[in-house]
Amino acid sequence: MRRVVVTGVGALTPVGLSANESFDNACKGISGINKITRFDASSLTVQIAGEVKGFEPFDYVEKKDVKKIDLFSLYAIAASKEALDMSGLDIQKEDPFRIGVSVGSGIGGLHTIEKYNETYLKRGQKGVSPFFIPIAVINMASGNIAMQFGLKGPNYSDVTACATGTHSIGLAARSIVYGDADVMVCGGTESTITPLAVSGFANMKALSTRNDEPKKASRPFDKDRDGFIIGEGAGVMVLEEYEHAKNRGAEILAEFAGFGMSDDAYHFTAPDPKGRGAVYAIKMAVDDAKITPNDIDYINAHGTSTHFNDIIETKAIKEVLGEHAYNVAISSTKSVTGHLLGAAGGVEAVFSVLAIKNSIIPPTINLDNPDDECDLFYTPHEAVEKSIAYAMSNSFGFGGTNAVVVFKKFE
Repeated sequence: MRRVVVTGVGALTPVGLSANESFDNACKGISGINKITRFDASSLTVQIAGEVKGFEPFDYVEKKDVKKIDLFSLYAIAASKEALDMSGLDIQKEDPFRIGVSVGSGIGGLHTIEKYNETYLKRGQKGVSPFFIPIAVINMASGNIAMQFGLKGPNYSDVTACATGTHSIGLAARSIVYGDADVMVCGGTESTITPLAVSGFANMKALSTRNDEPKKASRPFDKDRDGFIIGEGAGVMVLEEYEHAKNRGAEILAEFAGFGMSDDAYHFTAPDPKGRGAVYAIKMAVDDAKITPNDIDYINAHGTSTHFNDIIETKAIKEVLGEHAYNVAISSTKSVTGHLLGAAGGVEAVFSVLAIKNSIIPPTINLDNPDDECDLFYTPHEAVEKSIAYAMSNSFGFGGTNAVVVFKKFE
């Protein structure tokens, strides 16, 4: 079995323009949730979001190309560049057909779709750019990364709602294990803070309406939670076959250990009340890592700050970990970033790797009044220093899709 290691990470989030900045601010409990500035949201019932701030696309893409790339793809390119730079991989010296890309998105180019729908209604067909479709389709995140860096290996984009980033990483690892590639750039990206997306999620009653207290709005596992906060960004990592990384003297941040996936087959949006799909995915990831549940030291929870998700995820963790569930450190970094949808799993996997590397558990902020049914240790308010041998990251998406990855301290 070919071993898979992590040699680089990159992220753009509402709390930072790099992986380390985002993780450091998450550990400090700094919230990235605020009033929406991307458009005038004053007429909407939800007026808050986790926006990426200060992003300069011209730092990553030539000026002439920016208009041909949707924001979700630009985020993916930026996070990939950071991850590749950190990995120290010299692509010019590598076989480009052995380096692949697996970066997905839950929704994709919604900014572009809304823009050209409005243009079409005003001007008809002549107002629609010939670049409209290739700008908006989801696989252009991976496609743009490949073109930007000259990567000619396997290239695909998973679309599994909020589990997208985690599926992308797990399947990328398998592409290396099965010998399809030696290196994979993988993760998730999203930018859908638009009038249409916010209105749609708001009308589902999925979003928090705590407009007057945005920094307190994301409160996973808290009794007073009232929905998630839509966020944006990207989380990407470079996975590499161990011997390949070793031979070029790469710094190894962590080792990829296990992957599990399943589906609830229950409801469009609600999780299975018994958590059976989540339980199965967690068990599969633990088994794939060839460890026992008692080996898990940290869980970056899906923890969306929605009523049913937080309760069902807690049940699933208890079902698999048994009494050890009360000993393991858990946190939801969505409490600071909001829910990044298709990018969430990528960012949270990056955070899990950095938690292992830095021996620190980021906190769950705003956990002031824990739900009686959420009775585990969710690292409230402040980060905790802790040596981590194995970290797990959970992602559960609309359609009942579940994905779980496990990373371990490299030895």
